Amino acid sequence: MQSHKTLIAISISVLLTWLGLFNWALAEVDCTTVTTLVSSCSSFIEHGFPDPMPGSPCCEGVNSLNVIADTTENKQSVCSCLMDLISTYNTNATAIATLPGFCGVALGFVIDPNTDCS
Repeated sequence: MQSHKTLIAISISVLLTWLGLFNWALAEVDCTTVTTLVSSCSSFIEHGFPDPMPGSPCCEGVNSLNVIADTTENKQSVCSCLMDLISTYNTNATAIATLPGFCGVALGFVIDPNTDCS
């Protein structure tokens, strides 16, 4: 009887975990995530150096943006969040815009204040 209860508990736990991951995968990307990923590029964004290189923490963050922009909705969310960052850090907009090029990542949209993310 005890092993049956344990099996049911494990099954419910696995199901709840799977549902949580499923819901997470369906969720839109939020700007906190985008900002966190781009924050590894803060030295380049703020000071213009060192140039990001593929494999660096900065480029890993930019590559992660590409990975999470896996649906049209997520791509639009990433785009909108990056446009918000450009608005916030206007003097550093060019640095933010050049990150994908330095890192060899194609996000599927141009990082520019005039980009329509829809």
